[in-house]
Amino acid sequence: MTTKQHGSSTKIIVVCCATMKYILVTGGVISGIGKGIIASSVGTILKSCGLRVTAIKIDPYINIDAGTFSPYEHGEVFVLDDGGEVDLDLGNYERFLDIRLTKDNNLTTGKIYQSVINKERKGDYLGKTVQVVPHITDAIQEWVMRQARVPVDDDGVEPQICVIELGGTVGDIESMPFIEAFRQFQFKVKRENFCNIHVSLVPQPSATGEQKTKPTQNSVRELRGLGLSPDLIMCRCSTSLENSVKEKISMFCHVEPEQVICVADVSSIYRVPLLLENQGVVGYFCQRLDLPIETRPRKMLTKWKEMSDRSDRLLEQCSIALVGKYTKFTDSYASVIKALEHSALAICHKLDIKYIDSADLEPNTLKEEPVKYHEAWQKLCSADGILVPGGFGVRGTEGKIHAINWARKQKKPFLGVCLGMQLAVCEFARNVLEWEDANSTEFHPESKHPVVIDMPEHNPGQMGGTMRLGKRRTIFKTTNSILRRLYGDAEYVDERHRHRFEVNPELKDHFEGKGFHFVGQDVEGERMEVIELDDHPYFVGVQYHPEFTSRPIKPSPPYFGLLLASAGKLQSYLQKGCCLSPRDTYSDQSGSSTPDSEIVESSTSQDCVTEGKEQ
Repeated sequence: MTTKQHGSSTKIIVVCCATMKYILVTGGVISGIGKGIIASSVGTILKSCGLRVTAIKIDPYINIDAGTFSPYEHGEVFVLDDGGEVDLDLGNYERFLDIRLTKDNNLTTGKIYQSVINKERKGDYLGKTVQVVPHITDAIQEWVMRQARVPVDDDGVEPQICVIELGGTVGDIESMPFIEAFRQFQFKVKRENFCNIHVSLVPQPSATGEQKTKPTQNSVRELRGLGLSPDLIMCRCSTSLENSVKEKISMFCHVEPEQVICVADVSSIYRVPLLLENQGVVGYFCQRLDLPIETRPRKMLTKWKEMSDRSDRLLEQCSIALVGKYTKFTDSYASVIKALEHSALAICHKLDIKYIDSADLEPNTLKEEPVKYHEAWQKLCSADGILVPGGFGVRGTEGKIHAINWARKQKKPFLGVCLGMQLAVCEFARNVLEWEDANSTEFHPESKHPVVIDMPEHNPGQMGGTMRLGKRRTIFKTTNSILRRLYGDAEYVDERHRHRFEVNPELKDHFEGKGFHFVGQDVEGERMEVIELDDHPYFVGVQYHPEFTSRPIKPSPPYFGLLLASAGKLQSYLQKGCCLSPRDTYSDQSGSSTPDSEIVESSTSQDCVTEGKEQ
């Protein structure tokens, strides 16, 4: 690497890495320890050094993909451009690294066994006995090596580093073939091209307040017994790791103290890359993997420092009522929550999400549990804005319709996503068009007014992968649409879909005549994609899922509009020609996760969208 001075800034020139480098992230003690955030953060600090980074998530379950999971099982189902229904950790990778992944970046036991069985049926193994070793393990290695070289950036250039997260914990019976595959893999690609990060828990019992290392010792011992020796041990703990504890882990786990990294709880996930960088992780990778970058690139995480600093000092608050059916498990709406956070951060407001189980808003709850009913309505009525996200199944849908009715009548800012949009159509049909039984055929197949109907070509009888999935184009049909202006007056947008039902196009004219407009449609003009309501500060519904493409520095326009309207800033923003874009709220040189050629000083005095609230 060489550097060139340009005034007060420094240009970093990176020499290409000829050989692919692999970083495997494993976990111990418990699942859900934060491997996904750590893997994403490792990728972020390396990408901030000018390297091209991709990511692979391995899930040891036998399902082919995450599409048939209940949200309570593994959290939300994240959808990619190519229609892949994958683990929510791939959403973390895309948001942190600002990349576009494919369905093959999520590897499951089901996919591997299916590929091996298909080969066996075709006779590719020439009559040999097909076994876990070597056939399954070889298939895993081949998949990883092939997928690691698939470009994930807009420039189409092959990545240099692949971060691989192995789901679950070391010792799980279902993850054994993957551990064995990587035991062999480290020798196949050579030591200088492969390293292992092991994420472990360091509990601190309240009775003694002492940080305990035994779980980490046992986890590392088991990992080493399976043939993998960690290069970095990242210790998840509630408070900073004491030096004596770090030295103890070093001694019993066969690593230097510098290879024990403290990942304590922090105020914002944006601080995790800074936390790792400050403990010399980049320098270690430079030496361990012979990476062609400076040991400590200056100002490498300008954007992340700005975001984390701003997140910590926000004073004004904006509350959003999230009315859904999976609110007891927040990971069910992981991307929705992140999209709201990105938008709130862009307008310098602290986000307060009021989680409301939609069933609690229904009259039946008033009869059976009146306290729960009134608490739910109190949350809804006190919120600045209302969001009804996607979902499946009839439970709670009437509660969502009640919430939408209240938002429409009280002129509260509202955003409906996928099912939320469809139910907004049902609510308007019932209460304005006076079609009392208006409904979706998903919930009431015999309705005389089926305002939402199924798409039979996308429902051949199987559940997995049979919906309208992936990136599709939406054309704006009018020039005065609020959402079109929020998208930068774009003529069309490409967003990701995941649905089986759609608004009945034959009934469109009945709605248009009452001020309920379908301002966005698909390329053929047959599917209704965006709705807006006249004489309302912000009543928007979208058939697609804009949360999947929201980024920390580039919030999703529909969510950004909801937050602006809820904070009383939308009209001011629109009147100024949307000149205060989300990107403008940060320094010019931190507009994307890809570092600019020149990285300037972080400007802590950047203007936020701080005009006074409108009356």
